[in-house]
Amino acid sequence: MTGVFHVGDDAYDDFMGRYSVRLAPLFADFADVREGERALDVGAGTGALTQELLARGAAVVAVEPSPQFAGALRARFSDLEVHETPAEQLPLADDAFDVALAQLVVAFMSDADAAMRELRRVARRVAICMWGVEEVQMFAAIGRTARLLGSGSAEQGARRYRTAQELHDLLAGAGLANVETRELDITASYADFEEFWRALGRQVGPAGAWLHNLDDERRALAHDELHRQLGSPSGSFELAARAFAARATRP
Repeated sequence: MTGVFHVGDDAYDDFMGRYSVRLAPLFADFADVREGERALDVGAGTGALTQELLARGAAVVAVEPSPQFAGALRARFSDLEVHETPAEQLPLADDAFDVALAQLVVAFMSDADAAMRELRRVARRVAICMWGVEEVQMFAAIGRTARLLGSGSAEQGARRYRTAQELHDLLAGAGLANVETRELDITASYADFEEFWRALGRQVGPAGAWLHNLDDERRALAHDELHRQLGSPSGSFELAARAFAARATRP
């Protein structure tokens, strides 16, 4: 995976965790995770999906390449089996799981095709999901701001697998069958714009890296323009986000 998530777990939770914890139940429903099933959480991050799978009574194993996030998983779930490894190289036996899930990670994999072949090897069912770009109000506003400032893209190349068709083709290309897709919609809340700005400034993901690379003058301009792009909120507000999901079975 790329290095854009080599940050502390608290920074990730502040920026993206408020979205991923709301997405996890919808994604687990879509993947049809049931009590007693063996579930692999791939790119588990700080554990938003892990927690949901455990709450459903699944027997969970987590895979996470980031040392910071792997450490957070071990601290938060003391009995959880955690493998600090990329999805492209799973130290797991063939057919070890009923279902493998990858929430918000495939766009950041070094070789998503190889990773999907690994998921197909270890699990009978595979489910993946990624945020859209324009379909996520936060990303869309950041993108418009970046273009207006002439400061390049806030995505830095992590734009693959952001549509239902791309996810469908990724699973089908790995030799999986019965591919289905769905849109998953959630909202995230902020106390005010300054909370949003603080979370963005914690250097999480491509958007955080974009902001970090701005000089002081452009950062000040970005602050004011983002506030305008988000409707100039004067108090608490919510932002909508849509993820595209795909699931498939091994033939």
